[in-house]
Amino acid sequence: MQTPNQKSPLQQLRPVLNLLADGEVHSGESLGAALGVSRAAVWKQLQKLEHYGLPLESVRGRGYRLPGGLNLLSADAIEAGLDARARDLLRQLVLCDEVDSTNARMLARLEQGNGHGAAMFAERQTAGRGRRGRRWVSPFSGGINLSIGWQFSGGVQLLEGLSLAVGVALARALAQFDVPDVRLKWPNDVWCRGRKLAGVLLELSGDLTDRCAVVVGIGLNVGLRGDSAAAIDQPWIDLNSVRPGVDRNRLAAAMLNQLLPLLRDYTEPGPEPGFGAYREAWLALDQFAGQPVRLQSASREWCGIAVGVDHSGALLLEVDGERRPFHGGEVSLRGV
Repeated sequence: MQTPNQKSPLQQLRPVLNLLADGEVHSGESLGAALGVSRAAVWKQLQKLEHYGLPLESVRGRGYRLPGGLNLLSADAIEAGLDARARDLLRQLVLCDEVDSTNARMLARLEQGNGHGAAMFAERQTAGRGRRGRRWVSPFSGGINLSIGWQFSGGVQLLEGLSLAVGVALARALAQFDVPDVRLKWPNDVWCRGRKLAGVLLELSGDLTDRCAVVVGIGLNVGLRGDSAAAIDQPWIDLNSVRPGVDRNRLAAAMLNQLLPLLRDYTEPGPEPGFGAYREAWLALDQFAGQPVRLQSASREWCGIAVGVDHSGALLLEVDGERRPFHGGEVSLRGV
């Protein structure tokens, strides 16, 4: 078992990763001098990088490099990109090299009373999870893995449509970087050019009829590599395929700038409370608007035409001339 002050294997590799992140060739001698270890010790560290899917390249007679480099997350860089609203709302920013699941860690924080307003990013998840029990593939530095904790009063019914509103917030963040062809798929996916770019997973804790807490979990593909990409069991796309060069720290800050105010205001009374304030924006980005689709639960299937969502975020499906609402839960949507 790892003690509180003991570094994980990936944390132990962080110094050499910081040096190789520029994508340039570094000799074993220069790496050893910078790290204060022998060349043999450097080589032992470099051999461990393959385990994390990092494509170390040996350049004969010159040294080693990580082709393309690494755009590592930095707390200072993320905080520098926050606007005044997000800065006031963010109570804690946590960056991890490796965790099992950012959602699981944030749920634990909420149960301990220190998760409200906290945001956790991880370079790598070993047990990342998506909706309906699916595994979320999150190799080291290959995406943005984010969980935000927030407490609400008034019960879980006030949070209807929140996953859809989060999708709108992500689309707005991506628009700041001119990412093309972004669309939303009910109830919790961000698509790009007909494939999945990001997913949203909400998890609840506390008293679901009064004071409750929610973890907003987001996984966004930035640059997936090799074997990790092969493990994905659905059509996917990453940001580097359509808009290469987007800085992960700037994107992470843009996401927080959109998401934190959303969480603060979502249950506040107003002319369009909750999802109502985001519905028109969601409809404008609806991936399957007017298209034939198939809905599936564990035991049933419905086919019809997708005709948007109502003010609670329920999918509206036209079946045999009748418009029927379907809520998220364990229902999945597929194109026909």
